[in-house]
Amino acid sequence: MSNEFKPYVPEKTDMKEFTFKAVFLGLIMAVVLGAANSYLGLRVGMTVAATFPAAVVAMAALRIFKGTVLEENMARTIASVGEALVAGAIFTIPAFVMAGVWTEIRYFESSILMLIGGILGVLFVTISRRALISETDLPFPESVACAEIIKAGQSGGSGAKYVFSSMGLSALIQFFKSSSGLQIFGESYSKVIELAKAQIDTGLNFGKDLVYKSALYIHTPAASPAILGVGYIVGPRLGALVFSGGVFAWFFLVPLALLCNTELCAAAEAANADWMTIGFNVWKSMIRPLAVGAMVVGAFYTLFNLRKPLIDGISRSIKDLKASAGSKEESKRFDKDLKINYVVGGIAVLIIPLIFLYNYYTKNIGGAILAAIVMAIAGFLFAAIAGYLVGLIGSSNNPISGLTLSTLLIAALLMVAIGLTGQPGIAAVLGIAAVVCCISGIGGDMMQDLKVGHILGGTPWKMELGELIGVTVTAFVLAIPISLLHETTAGGIGGAELPAPQAGLMALMAKGIVGGEMAWSLVIIGMLFAVALILLNTPSVMIIAVGMYLPFSITATIFVGGIIKWVIDLILEKRKIGKEGKQLAENTGILLASGLVAGESLMGILLAVFVALGISLPNISENAFGGIVVFGLLAYILIYYPLKSIKDAKSS
Repeated sequence: MSNEFKPYVPEKTDMKEFTFKAVFLGLIMAVVLGAANSYLGLRVGMTVAATFPAAVVAMAALRIFKGTVLEENMARTIASVGEALVAGAIFTIPAFVMAGVWTEIRYFESSILMLIGGILGVLFVTISRRALISETDLPFPESVACAEIIKAGQSGGSGAKYVFSSMGLSALIQFFKSSSGLQIFGESYSKVIELAKAQIDTGLNFGKDLVYKSALYIHTPAASPAILGVGYIVGPRLGALVFSGGVFAWFFLVPLALLCNTELCAAAEAANADWMTIGFNVWKSMIRPLAVGAMVVGAFYTLFNLRKPLIDGISRSIKDLKASAGSKEESKRFDKDLKINYVVGGIAVLIIPLIFLYNYYTKNIGGAILAAIVMAIAGFLFAAIAGYLVGLIGSSNNPISGLTLSTLLIAALLMVAIGLTGQPGIAAVLGIAAVVCCISGIGGDMMQDLKVGHILGGTPWKMELGELIGVTVTAFVLAIPISLLHETTAGGIGGAELPAPQAGLMALMAKGIVGGEMAWSLVIIGMLFAVALILLNTPSVMIIAVGMYLPFSITATIFVGGIIKWVIDLILEKRKIGKEGKQLAENTGILLASGLVAGESLMGILLAVFVALGISLPNISENAFGGIVVFGLLAYILIYYPLKSIKDAKSS
């Protein structure tokens, strides 16, 4: 296969690739996109792949400086590191706070965990690159799409206008929605329900009134461009699955829990309590542990279904490592990776600071060595797994949280087995999970980047070196926005505004197994619920469980975004648009949605900086119906402009 393949840029070329302008632009984008995804991931529990917007911005920016297609590829490769690294970080590092190990986000320790995990991810992927990219028929759907966007950009417009215009609109909405008590659009427009409630007959019996107050009254969709953009990107199917989990949790389980707890209900009714707060507390203390149990089963079931490709991917990586070590032939430019002896030596060297770090957590050198060994083995395996999964289903669907959870459970059981419990054991387990999660995040993203480079004709070792530079820089930056968001958001990480579902899951599992604080009855019920869903052949049990874990305002908004995507797909189908037209509309929609995500996320970071600096912003009175205007405007943009792009292409 590799002998027949002809990349966009031929092997013999003097085209510029690894240049200062490409590296510098890539680093700037890595920091910006990483910070944006830190906000999104803590709020929604997902990140949006940076490959597409980074490719578009790189084309637009480097065109001014007459950059080459390989320089654009280099900038995009480095840029995507930020999103990949922060994905690993936000799924695990906040768990230190949520588990009570830290009282705040510790900058130095967080940066070291990200740095070591990110560099190890690059080195592990370097070992398996040839096996998964050059010697397999994996489809790499997102890599192919990104490469086509870059190729198309060489002959005309790059689509940057869609990214930047939607980014600006999203940032503007976020400013008027969230700045310093500003609620012109509201986090949700639950006042609409309050107005409706005033018209309802107050003669409802206690049970019906309780169901109404505890579920229907709690939340409506949040007027959030970022979350709407996420829903558009994941599409109607995944959006509906997330929403179904939210409906089940908030409209069935919360009212059921309240109706079964007669003492709580009577006391709340007598005190004329705030049912929104009571319902939220019931969800947080009872429904979330149940959702955790469902997520555990869902994660392992996902890995079980992928067992054959996972085993194949690991086998190929091991065989390729042996072949590379024994080969003395001069490789072609397309086949040149970083030298294998440097890669293996780098992995060995990085194990040493990890032992010291884990010993700092545990005060137990034996436990620290065991933790480092577990991390190294799991990291190598899961880097190969993440790369293989990206080749099958794309980076956006890479289940790194499931891979990390598997590592966490193994590490937790080992810590208990050697008698390392309590806070030191929890810290060690979370430290292992953080490194492995960063490895998996970088592993999947980097394999996608390298495949794009393979199609375009990039040089692997230069891209790998670029990734190492990107990881090193961003690791010391991304802890800052995470800490800012925690300190300046009401409730901090783990609260209603920043629920951080994956980190909460990691914290709960580590505390439960190592610290002995697991609400096992609720977790087991959740596990049994997930088993029932599996027996009913329900798709994506993990996604449904995540929907149960998230606030309803978020799941509802993701669903709205998915519905908008379904509408435009339906229009394209009815108009009998061809494959090329559908692809153009798809790319335009993704760029617009990516801009919406980036705009709100970056403004959220900026507002957090304002709060930290004590800068007071103007206060505008609430408008409960502003959210409806936002939804209408965003739906128009996400439907009109993709269709317009087809019309413009036909007329040009």
